[in-house]
Amino acid sequence: MFLLLLLRALPLPLFDEAADGQLVRWDVLHFLAIARDGHLYEHHWAFLPALPALLRNAGVLPVASLVTILSIDAFRVLYELSEVTLGSKDLAWITTLLALLPSSPVTLFVAPYNEPFFTYLSYRGMLYSARSQYLKASIAFALASCFRSNGVFLAGFIIWGLLIQSKPRFSSAVYATVLSALVFAPFVYHNYSGYVSFCVENPQRPEWCNKIIPSIYTHVQSEYWDNGLFKYWTLQQLPNILIALPPLFLFYVFGFWHLKAVYARSESPFASITLTPHVLHALFTSSLLLFASNTQITLRLAASMPTLYWAAAWLWTHPSKDGKGFQYRSWGKVWVYWSAIWGFISIVLWAAFLPPA
Repeated sequence: MFLLLLLRALPLPLFDEAADGQLVRWDVLHFLAIARDGHLYEHHWAFLPALPALLRNAGVLPVASLVTILSIDAFRVLYELSEVTLGSKDLAWITTLLALLPSSPVTLFVAPYNEPFFTYLSYRGMLYSARSQYLKASIAFALASCFRSNGVFLAGFIIWGLLIQSKPRFSSAVYATVLSALVFAPFVYHNYSGYVSFCVENPQRPEWCNKIIPSIYTHVQSEYWDNGLFKYWTLQQLPNILIALPPLFLFYVFGFWHLKAVYARSESPFASITLTPHVLHALFTSSLLLFASNTQITLRLAASMPTLYWAAAWLWTHPSKDGKGFQYRSWGKVWVYWSAIWGFISIVLWAAFLPPA
């Protein structure tokens, strides 16, 4: 945190001199434009309205201060979630310590970005789900969906708890459907608003208006951000894909180990069935990021999935086959070194307005 505050004050030369202030970089420029003029242009619809609304009503510095406050409280929520999920205070403590080294510290701790709000609300909803407080969970997940579209996938935790973890009943299915609809509502309304703006009473209707499911969000992500199956896999984007591989690799290695360990009825706390919905969510999101999205977004989004830090804690505490624990612990150290080094580099790149963001 000290490094973040220090680098905010450094007069680093900017790649883009149009930036106004140390906190205004990359997507923040879009958020401020939407806060000022609304979703005026088609490409603005890639961003959901919650953060621009906060910036419009409060301003950059107050929102950045709120980001820092929520990020601090997120550690407490993560600790509680880890204790409930792993059944160990020691592992919860290790997990929380590892979370101090995210792969995108600026956008998680300081900058007025979507990710701090999304991460905090995701943790909250996951904790409520773990405690079977599904109405509270759906509200937290719905609020998360106001910041990022992938918040709709968080409904899976409610479905898991009501229909898979416990014996499914008709009343549970109805309840899960209603709560999931609440989680989907912000994203659906965002697309509906875009449809009304561009497709209703418009003699020059865009082509996407005529699709079976006329989603402006899907259109904009494909048209302006090259989202789509393998669309991002170009030689030009290879560096962005490579820098995102460490967290993706950790997600996959731990995810498949966990599923195998659950099947084998391992007694490891990391093989608990309570982790399974988190692992499935992380594997699905990782695959989406790797194969159909701007892959470097993984660096910002990974922190919203506690599976990342549980996987790192697994490396630190899981014994290797010879019982000495050296092999896993060594990879755990590699993860910590990479997180610290890349985290520092990302701060400098952000301060100089250089990619990735």
